[in-house]
Amino acid sequence: MAESLLFIPDISGYTKFVQNTEIEHSQHVIAELLEVLIKANTQNLKLAEVEGDALFFYKEGVVLSQEKLLAQIETMFTSFYSHLKVLEKNRICPCNACATAPDLQLKIIAHSGELQFITVQGKRKPFGQIVIEAHRLLKNSISSNNYALLSEDLSKVIGISNKYKSQLFNFSKYEDVYDEKNIKYLFSEIDKEDLKLTSYETPYEVHFDKSPILEIQKEYSVSAGELLEYITNYSYRHHWVKGVNEFVYNPDEVTRLGTEHVCVIDGKRLNFTTVTKSVESDRLIYGEHTTDIPVIDGMYQFYTLVTTSENSCKLILELYPEAKSIFKKIMLYLVMKRSFRKSIKESLDNLEVYVNNK
Repeated sequence: MAESLLFIPDISGYTKFVQNTEIEHSQHVIAELLEVLIKANTQNLKLAEVEGDALFFYKEGVVLSQEKLLAQIETMFTSFYSHLKVLEKNRICPCNACATAPDLQLKIIAHSGELQFITVQGKRKPFGQIVIEAHRLLKNSISSNNYALLSEDLSKVIGISNKYKSQLFNFSKYEDVYDEKNIKYLFSEIDKEDLKLTSYETPYEVHFDKSPILEIQKEYSVSAGELLEYITNYSYRHHWVKGVNEFVYNPDEVTRLGTEHVCVIDGKRLNFTTVTKSVESDRLIYGEHTTDIPVIDGMYQFYTLVTTSENSCKLILELYPEAKSIFKKIMLYLVMKRSFRKSIKESLDNLEVYVNNK
């Protein structure tokens, strides 16, 4: 029987991360990272299971070449840490889950051998001794939480030794005892500084040389962090923003700079992008921008939260509309400004009722 490849990327620090952080946001962060790893599968590995914080891939009857295997490992590490960089740079949420997500790490276990299968509820799944061995290799004695591990069986098949060194990999030989049996493997710690992370700019911070056309302030009997969650978590929007038929968004994504959502009003889709602007360091801010409001060219809307006590805060809402033509400016100041004020005050009052009822 031909050798098969088992490949397990595992997110390090998952248990501590979930236990010590806000559960909903931590789940979203882990889900995003698992999706990133799945998309980074460039070698057509088959996904057998999502195992909480890990992915179980395999390639039946085939073992990748040394070059392709190491390239696949590097691609996954690069994608993983590039996404953590995005989470760090574009974060607007102050919660522990979002703040500590950049501390997560990755380990990848690769093993090979003769693979068997079992069928459960019509689904064919990998089974047998090498599956057990691959998962046991996750429970090794390596002190690092950021590494690539190749079993001795696999290293022999692809012809890689403990003397292999490159810009990213520096393998050493180790072994652990499982069920009174020695299992040997090669191990290389991965330094993320050696990865070519995706470079990007953050074009979502905006600056204004004018005052907002509208500013409304309101006090709330809730902490600034909790109020920010009610504002930025779009699953709450229908409770306090009225007149919108539907909110379309990614429910598995934590809102951050650059994320998008859609408000559907009378069949018209208003597309919003999350943005920010500079505020004092002790304040929280969330902003959104759209170019889909009729008559005017665009609108920036900012929610700034100022802590007044442990369980209260002040919300400052500002509107910065964009109107290029004289006609649009006239319509904005004579008609739309009044309409905006009425609609926003109603929404903020609804938000107060919803928060108090929670």
